This record gives sequence, structure tokens and C-alpha cells, in this order.
Amino acid sequence: MSINTLLITPPFTQLNTAYPATAYIKGFLESKNVKTTQMDLSIELFTAVFTKEFIDAIFKQAAMLGNKELPLVWNQKEDYINKVDSVMNYLRVQEVTAAYQIVHKDFLPHGHRRIKLEKDLSVEFGKLGILDKAKHIATLFVEELGDFIKANVDEFFSFTRYAEQIASAASSFDELAECLQYETTLIEDEMLYLLDEKLQQDNFDLVCFTVPFPGNLFSALRCAQHIKQKYPTIKIGMGGGYCNTELRRLSDPRIFDFVDFITLDDGESPLLRITEFLEGKIGEESLERTYICKNDEVVYLNKIPNTIFHHKNLPAPSYVGLPTEKYLSFLDVMNPMHRMWSDGKWNKLTISHGCYWKQCSFCDVTLDYIGNYQNTTADDLVNKIEKIISETGITGFHFVDEAAPPKMLKALANKLIERKIYITWWTNIRFEKTFTPELCALLSKSGCIAVTGGLEVASDRLLAKMKKGVDIAQVARVTKAFSDENIMVHAYLMFGFPTETEQETIDSLEVVRQLFQNNCIQSAFWHQFACTSHSPVGKNPDEFQINIVGPEFKGFAENDLYHEDPTGAEHHLFSEGLNIALNNYLNYKGFEIPLEEYFNFKVPKKTLEANLIANCLEAGIPQKKTT
Repeated sequence: MSINTLLITPPFTQLNTAYPATAYIKGFLESKNVKTTQMDLSIELFTAVFTKEFIDAIFKQAAMLGNKELPLVWNQKEDYINKVDSVMNYLRVQEVTAAYQIVHKDFLPHGHRRIKLEKDLSVEFGKLGILDKAKHIATLFVEELGDFIKANVDEFFSFTRYAEQIASAASSFDELAECLQYETTLIEDEMLYLLDEKLQQDNFDLVCFTVPFPGNLFSALRCAQHIKQKYPTIKIGMGGGYCNTELRRLSDPRIFDFVDFITLDDGESPLLRITEFLEGKIGEESLERTYICKNDEVVYLNKIPNTIFHHKNLPAPSYVGLPTEKYLSFLDVMNPMHRMWSDGKWNKLTISHGCYWKQCSFCDVTLDYIGNYQNTTADDLVNKIEKIISETGITGFHFVDEAAPPKMLKALANKLIERKIYITWWTNIRFEKTFTPELCALLSKSGCIAVTGGLEVASDRLLAKMKKGVDIAQVARVTKAFSDENIMVHAYLMFGFPTETEQETIDSLEVVRQLFQNNCIQSAFWHQFACTSHSPVGKNPDEFQINIVGPEFKGFAENDLYHEDPTGAEHHLFSEGLNIALNNYLNYKGFEIPLEEYFNFKVPKKTLEANLIANCLEAGIPQKKTT
């Protein structure tokens, strides 16, 4: 008997491009002669919800429940119902004649988001061309409807997640179990209708859900619950980023009321073994990195040594069956890098598996997806790129590495140029000195338009403490080398790292100010430090002078750890001021405002010189030899 497998990305993930997990697994399983179909239930459901018929049903449901939050939307419901199809079509294909219609001031309703941003449309958005302006107005229209759904019909609804609040830091399965007993919502009914349609197209033996984020877990379990009730012979598997990071100590058997197998780390060998097990070729003792439930107890089966499918030997991901034409481009924020995550269609591909540095103390370096570094060849990569373009018709690539290795990027760039393959690409890097002006010029020539990288806390003491392997001077020179080649640079910024003082937070902001002012970076985002159980900080809190205060593990998920930092600043107080300052710098203004004015409490004055970054850049320019 040959196993027929269906791979599903549950709602909601990205809307502008396919999440690549199922594509990777489909490419692999088909190379092993396992019949495999994939479905992006996330984009299918989103597309089904935002239609004239369904939005009409949403307003009727709200009326029936007596819920009329967001009266501006309610009062213009006819416009929302009648124009949603036009707006969605525009977000799929930005066509210029439709753009002229959308930007007309009276075409789309003016809801709560549109009114709030009217002044920004002429100021910050005044520089936008007609296609972008229409895209922004269309995005606001859809977001207003999304807000209405969440406020009146389904509190779990959100564009790129669903019921995330009950899956985040869910150390116990209690709340998930309770919510799965509730009646399904209108949104969930539509999701299950689409799932049924797919299941009735073929006789599937195994349905596997990838759960990359907490915001995919509840919808995956809702679907699994439905399959168990309606298609009891189908076996159900679950894997992906959420399982790999959060379910490593799983002991509560209740989740196995919904699924039969939960796999950890790379899905290739565990899924291949599951298909062989279901075919009767191997016994359960030969399963790899897989949880099952026996006698009402969770059992972890992991035959050692594992079958290793090295990164360089894996086939290209297969995007066959994913509805390229349904993905849509949103323009909701003007942060230029964030825009790339939600705007435009990108094929996602991994250059290398894992991270070649794997030392940062805040990172999950103990887990396989970071710690197990594997490489491939430039020829292999370009072959995969060509195959993916032939399947999707898309020439934009987002290389989704933890940190793309400079040596590999150089080889890739040379190979793309040599083989005359014209793509547009961006990736995540470490700001290390290997990225010379010469290498940046080569990457630009091969189609690189942007890089993202972690500057984290811009303090040399803390960069050393977090084993980042870079210092401020080096970051300045590397980012400038990229920027000089018109490659946009986005910096991940962190505040609240253990022992970080008020002074270091303010000085870090000063470094960021100067990096923007010297056109080293064009985009950035502040994250507050979060402690995870798989990071060096989480494993050795004493070494970083913090106290772990919860949550208590109750048999289900474990990842985020709550902590106190008795030696550092009151970190959360700085969030608002840091973001106001950053928003100014993103718009190339506010450089002259004293940093303390961004905070509504007393903070120390900066201790860094105003030309620190300029001096770093000057010091990095090679001196001409004198004869």
C-alpha cells in the first residue's frame, strides 16, 4: 500500500507569499516516491473570507449577535460589502487604472483607520506613487474589516495569526482543550468547509500540519479535530517551528486526541519513517524524532542513529499546488524593511541549514535549526532557484537563513552572474568584516537589494556579553559598505538585555541615531529582550544575573521564560521613547532632538561623542600608500 499524503499550512501565516515548509517536505517526499499534495489553507481561507458574499454574512452575524462595535464600519457596511472584491483584486494585481479608482477620495469608505491616517497620507505617504497610495488605502480598507470581524464576530481573528493568545506560553493544555470544546465560529466553519473540499478530492491516508508559530496551533487543532470526527481512518501528523521550540518536554497526552504523530526538528526523515510505518514496512520502534501516545502516555520514539539527509543532498522545494495568483501585497507600514515582509511575492529558500556562528547568548543555539550547520554548493543553489522560478513564475527570492554565510553568498553571486540568472533577492546576515565594499558590490550586481542583521544592543560591553562577535565600529563599516551599493540595511535592535543599564540604553539609541544619520542603516526595529528556555541565557540565568520566575511547566509547551533583572534598568519603561525616536529617524528627521526629550521620565544624558560613527567610518578607510 502506498501512502497518500496531504501537507497543510493552517491559518493564518503570511498573505503575500507561501510559507515554505510544505514546499520543502513535498519536494523531499516526492523524491522518495511518496504521493504528496500541499494546501495553503491560510491564503485559501483569507481569500474566502474577504469576498462580497462572506462579508455580507459577517455583518448579518454581527447584527444577529447584537454587536455593533466600530460604528464607522457598521454605518458604511454597504460600501464594504460591495467593494471588497474590487479591493482584493487590486491587492493581488496592482493595476494602474484600478489604482486611480481606489485613490479617489469618495470611492472607498472612510473607516477608523483611514480617518486616523488622513493627515499621514498627505505627509508621510505624500511621496508615494499612485500604485502604492492605492495599495495603502486598500490595505486600510481590509484592515478595518478585519478589526470589525475581531470586535464583533470572532475574537480570535487576525491577519497573520489565529487565536495566538491561547497558544503563547501555553505551559498547560487546559485552555486549548477548553476552547476546542466551544462551538465553531463563522470563520472556522469556512475553514472546515475548504478543508472538506480538499479532502474529498482524493483518498488521503496521512494529513500533516506545519505549525510554524503559536498563531497556527489552534486552527491546526480545529482542523485535526474535524478530521478525527469526519474522516476517522486518516492519520494526522504535526510538526514545524512551534513544535520544535515549544514541545520538547511534552508529557500531556490530551493533544493526541487530535493528532497521531508530533515530529521534532527537520521533518524529512521523521515523515518518511511515518509513511513507511503506515505502509507496514517498519515498526514503531524505527520512528525518528516522533511523539506518539501509548496507553494514555506520551512516548518519544527516536531510533539512533537518525537517518541524515544532508542539506546539500536535498531536492529543491516544490511549489506545485500552491495558488501563486491568490497571494496579495499589503502596504500597512512605511518601515521600508517591514514592507518587504508583507509586500511583493517572494520565493523562500534556505542557502545553508542552521547558523555558522551559533554563539549568541539570547538565541536558541541548542536547537537543531540553529546549531546544526550544513552547507551546499553554488551550482546546487542556482539549480534550485531555476526550478522554483519555473514553478512559480516569480523571480524575487527571500533567503530565509538564520545568518547567510559570506563565503556562500559570494559563490552564489558569482554563479548567478556567470549563468545569467536575473533575480532580486534579500537575506539575513551577521554584520561581520568579511562583507567588504568589494563583496557588497558583487552582491548588488547579482540582484541583492536588502540585508537584515542583528545590531541588538549597540553597546560594546553587551555585544561581548551576548557573544555577538561584532563591535560598533565594525557594524558601522559593514552597513555603510552595503548602503554605498544601494543595498538597504535593516538592523534588529534589542533593549532590556540582562544587566543593561539606563545609560547603556540611551547610548545605544545614540549609536542608532548616528547610524541613520550617516546613512549606514535605513530601517530598524526595537524588540524587548525575551528569555527562552533553549538559549544560553535561559539555561544559565545565574551567569547573566537574572532570576527566572515562571511559568511553571505543566506538561505542554515550554519556551518563553519570565525573568527579573535585578541589576538592570526598568527596561519596559523605555519602549515608547525608543520607538518614537526610531520613527523619526526612519523618516530622516528628529536627529537634532536631545535623546532625553523622547522619554517622559528622567533619563541620563548620552556619554558618546556626536561623531562616533563618522570617526569609525573614517578609521576604516584604507590609507593611501605614500611613495
